[in-house]
Amino acid sequence: MLVETHDPAVRIVMADDSTLLREGLARLFDEAGFTVVATYDSAEPLIAEIEVTRPGLVVLDVRMPPTFRDEGVRAAVALKKSHPGIGVLLLSQYAEVDYANELTEAGGDGVGYLLKDRVSSLTELRDAVTRIVAGGTVIDEQIVRELISRRRDPLSTLTPREVEVLSLMAEGGTNQAIAEALHLGVGTVEKHSTAIFSKLGLDADDGTSHRRVLAVLAWLQRRPGLG
Repeated sequence: MLVETHDPAVRIVMADDSTLLREGLARLFDEAGFTVVATYDSAEPLIAEIEVTRPGLVVLDVRMPPTFRDEGVRAAVALKKSHPGIGVLLLSQYAEVDYANELTEAGGDGVGYLLKDRVSSLTELRDAVTRIVAGGTVIDEQIVRELISRRRDPLSTLTPREVEVLSLMAEGGTNQAIAEALHLGVGTVEKHSTAIFSKLGLDADDGTSHRRVLAVLAWLQRRPGLG
């Protein structure tokens, strides 16, 4: 269903089978300063009209008709392959690590996976959309915590502060954002980041936040004992 609207800086299309949630999210995006140009109750028509709507961001529920399993994930992966320049944000009621993994491995910049409860904050929503559209990666903190818990033993070499920095790094935070969240100087965060990458055997941080997030997630997703 196409929606008449003005031309925004960021155009958003979204699909969710719940009318109530769909309309509520549309209002939140509008209040956050973006414009929803089309809404759908399933992923198929959204993809079919992608050349008409020309969005900067596609927002998808993870589970939609017809099977209510992983239609949103499949659509997100297909979109990143066919239209890598479009940002994709998956929303879910559950922290499903495997789905987040599939999305980040789909290729291309500009992806996000958030729990629906987290999008009630206009500030967090605005920040997530801005980062994804700019080519960044945003992963919900609950998923990051689960990944870290799976890798608890290998992470024992990190200091408590380095674990905090790693968690925010995996969520997509820049050094500046991490510094503000932890009330540290940017230089201090850079030193912690360098130490983290060294201890975990990762390539040195090249300053590209998307690649940095993917490197951290790839390490966290490896089975314990293989790292």
